[in-house]
Amino acid sequence: MSDTHRWLLTRDFGFMWWSQVLSQVAEGVSKLALLWFVYAVTGSPLKTTVIGLLQTLPPILFGPFIGVLVDRFPKKTILITSDVARGLLIGLIPCLVPIEHFTVESLYVLTFLFGMATAVFVPTLSSAVPFMVARPQFTAANALLQSTTSLGIIIGPAVSGLGIAFSGSQDVLCVNALTYFASAACLLPIRLRATEQAPDSSAGWRPFIRHLLEGLRYAFLTHRTLLILIVLASIYTFGSGAFTTLFPVFGRQLLGLGPVEVGYLWSWLGVGLLLSSIGLIWLSAWDLHKRLLAIAVSCALAGLAVVGLTWTDSVGVASAYVVCIGIGLGTWTPIAWGIIQEVAPPGMVGRVMAVYTAMATATSMLGMSAFGWVAESFGSITSVLGIGGVMGVLAWGSAWFGGRIRTVGVTEGGNRS
Repeated sequence: MSDTHRWLLTRDFGFMWWSQVLSQVAEGVSKLALLWFVYAVTGSPLKTTVIGLLQTLPPILFGPFIGVLVDRFPKKTILITSDVARGLLIGLIPCLVPIEHFTVESLYVLTFLFGMATAVFVPTLSSAVPFMVARPQFTAANALLQSTTSLGIIIGPAVSGLGIAFSGSQDVLCVNALTYFASAACLLPIRLRATEQAPDSSAGWRPFIRHLLEGLRYAFLTHRTLLILIVLASIYTFGSGAFTTLFPVFGRQLLGLGPVEVGYLWSWLGVGLLLSSIGLIWLSAWDLHKRLLAIAVSCALAGLAVVGLTWTDSVGVASAYVVCIGIGLGTWTPIAWGIIQEVAPPGMVGRVMAVYTAMATATSMLGMSAFGWVAESFGSITSVLGIGGVMGVLAWGSAWFGGRIRTVGVTEGGNRS
């Protein structure tokens, strides 16, 4: 048990980690199975792409409001409820309702509600970390959580593809619901520290709006560190969202790969994310300046690797580049989340994290659209070079941010020592 605690930091975080392993594998399974199921029902590629949009909209539209709820209500309850809701929406409803009775509208509603549950879950998860581990372990905890995303990328689609081939997408979604329920069950034993405090649980719209405005003011006006972080996060998702979305297009047009080969190449991105997560566990004790320099170096490496994809037609070399890209992309989020957890007061983390997520998601959609247009108008090579340039800008911005932190320091918004 002591070895488990050493690697998973604390007993409660260990339960959280195992819950996330199940949740991320379930998400990896459901992404492919849901798209396949929707296409089977609608027969329309265009209507199928709407599914991705509907899952992305909730954090943009409701992010700041969700942040208030996260800070006002018990985080453990929100996490369990979100997992159960996702299991019901993604599995049981398609399982109980015959496929011939499904309409496009009902699928869109279910997908949007699933996106809402996920939009609530993510900021709650990140804001719960400070109540399970000590401050020097924040980055390590975030890296461990990101490792579950890597496992989901590596395992989920493969399991989903096999399930679809042997049983069909509807059955895969039905069985996948059990994974979300198991994830919720893993959260039952966790205990968040007694220091967790809601800002003010007064009922009514006025306190709610006041807390909403407090969160927006703190994120954009009160703390310059958070504002810079949000700007850099927007640059990060502008490039990373475009790369991950257009990855199949790049694989086909630059390397001449088919869907199976693109899937194998995609798995190497998960390997890179996993390697970065392991590395960040060891870097957790570094001061903020050094962690930001680690981001700068890894993003510069990722930018060069992205550009390198335009210079090779070897799948082996491309796989190595994709691993480097995964390392670069995987370094950002654990450190950025750790900065928010260190800087924001305990009762403000949920709101700041929700604002951060909303801005990052919005710029991700913008990047998908912009570089998709570039790829269609000027070719994939131009689009890939542009994404590499964005990663270079992020590397420069992170290095500048690290230098600023070393010069002027960073002041916590809360009273934690």
